[in-house]
Amino acid sequence: MKDILPEVDAWRTAGSRVAIATVVKVEGSAPRPVGATMAVSSAGDLAGSVSGGCVETAVFEEAQEVLRTGQPKLIRYGITDEMAWDVGLACGGTIEVFVEPVTE
Repeated sequence: MKDILPEVDAWRTAGSRVAIATVVKVEGSAPRPVGATMAVSSAGDLAGSVSGGCVETAVFEEAQEVLRTGQPKLIRYGITDEMAWDVGLACGGTIEVFVEPVTE
């Protein structure tokens, strides 16, 4: 989380709203551990990573919705190891990501 704080601070200083996405559960193989974070601004900026690229776009879109509604979300993303290899991904497994607006 510390690695994204400078960006979050700069975005908020510039007047953007910010959502934080955090990996809260991992089952099986996943590219990022529990606690990995990604910040998204209402201006469309992104910092950090929750998946090493596998689901970043989907999390970005969910974060924009959280910023619009103010309602946090828990989202589950998963793929079997066999499916992962079939589509060229390095890992399978499942992650749960909690997305919340920054309010303080």
